[in-house]
Amino acid sequence: MPADWLDEARHSYDADADAYAQVVTGLLDANPALRASLALFADLVERAGGGPVADVGCGPGYVTRHLHDLGVEAFGIDLSPGMAARARRDHPDLDFTVGTMTGLALADGSLGGVLAYWSVIHVPDDAVPGVFDEFLRVLRPGAPVLVGFHVGDATERTTEGHSGRTIGVDTHRRTPEKVSTWLRDSGFHIDAELVLRPDDDVPGAILFGRRPT
Repeated sequence: MPADWLDEARHSYDADADAYAQVVTGLLDANPALRASLALFADLVERAGGGPVADVGCGPGYVTRHLHDLGVEAFGIDLSPGMAARARRDHPDLDFTVGTMTGLALADGSLGGVLAYWSVIHVPDDAVPGVFDEFLRVLRPGAPVLVGFHVGDATERTTEGHSGRTIGVDTHRRTPEKVSTWLRDSGFHIDAELVLRPDDDVPGAILFGRRPT
């Protein structure tokens, strides 16, 4: 049976899918640092030999779309059927499936890249190492991983979605050092760490890693 946090995240994003999609509309256009991070990731994928890239926790698919437009063979996976359905409606030419990052339905070494753009933020600490093990398993040797997340050391409970509907999901803030340690423990090499808006109350961070050759 799925863990409680998986059920909570699934039900919450199902309830909030359409409102969430509206909130993130134009997000990349307004944030050059985010666009730059995705351009760098696309370049790393190409340098590692290309191939399919999984946007894990893709939500309404706006990052999957951006990667595709950069020339990446990107597809999306999301825990929420409602989110996956919204992504298919918004981007009917791209592939979106329902699945969980705790057990990816993908063959070993089948991907040229994995991206988790603020999608591990709902994964509790004890489950993150297994998620990163899955990322390593499905990547080809030398292929990159990108992980984006909120910086901090607190957990915040959200009970109302963007739609105003009642939801229930925990958001975990973490330090780059903590996330880097988990990635290294899973077998990744860390190539770069980027901190976004460091003067904000809740900065963001992006880590670039790769599966060793």
